[in-house]
Amino acid sequence: MDGSYEKILSRLSKLSGIEEDEINRRVEAKRSKLSGLISREGALQVIAAELGISFDNEKLKIDELLPGMRKVHFTGKVITLYPIRTFTTKSGEEGKVANMIVADETSNIKLVLWDTNHIKMIEDGDISEGTSIEVSSGNMRQGEVHMGSFAELKLSKEKFPDVKTEKPIKTKNIKEFNVGDKVNTRAFVVQAFSPRFFNANIETGKKATDGELSLGIPTEKRAILNVVIDDGTENTRAVLFHEMVQKLGLTEYDDEEKINSQKENLLGKEFIFGGNVRMNSYFNNPELIVDSVQEVNVDRLIDELEN
Repeated sequence: MDGSYEKILSRLSKLSGIEEDEINRRVEAKRSKLSGLISREGALQVIAAELGISFDNEKLKIDELLPGMRKVHFTGKVITLYPIRTFTTKSGEEGKVANMIVADETSNIKLVLWDTNHIKMIEDGDISEGTSIEVSSGNMRQGEVHMGSFAELKLSKEKFPDVKTEKPIKTKNIKEFNVGDKVNTRAFVVQAFSPRFFNANIETGKKATDGELSLGIPTEKRAILNVVIDDGTENTRAVLFHEMVQKLGLTEYDDEEKINSQKENLLGKEFIFGGNVRMNSYFNNPELIVDSVQEVNVDRLIDELEN
């Protein structure tokens, strides 16, 4: 089990007086009843609600924040502050949104501000990188904390000398994936789609614009590949870009016959995939954006099992 689930499980067990094994049994029964359409974390919160226990505005560490939590309460240090963006609503009104990464000693998370009063704290210089803040009544949404006008944001005197600047990598089964997770998972490729190609600006790595192409900016052909991976617990779509595509063995971009053969050779092969879980807005399903690929080392796996 990952740390956040275990911590909330332990807390729920103490508050309810019910053994952890029994709560786990209820979680799996709830998931089975709902045909696996709810995560373990979501089922745990349903069980807590059925027991009359709420984590609303109970102060938690960042790694204890679970998907779907409402009115989350935590403190942390701003480690990254992104430029404030403006947007136009469907009614033609102008709005603002601010994003930042907040960390404590356990993990870090993206905080999204929609309220003008909260955003003004950034504009006035009250909040900057290195500032300690306290968040109350934020809502977890796709692995991020979103704050509207009913949420509370204030400065904190709490010190954070040692924070997690990198997202902790969790080894998880696919059925345990949550949007926002950074994970490693061992899985087989069970379906591979035809790669898509684009010309990328060599300097930036991004798709070259028509203007850059007309100016003769140096470019290279790059690929995007979608595959379906399965670890026996569930399957999911995984998306790989250029270097990761090549690590899977697809290298012959200019030879359609060879690259199709390389694609077919992927089927049934097992790899350790690392990356970030995000929500695909088109399919409305989680998917893995792959940033590392390793071939399975059988000897190492045997050593791990023996130890």
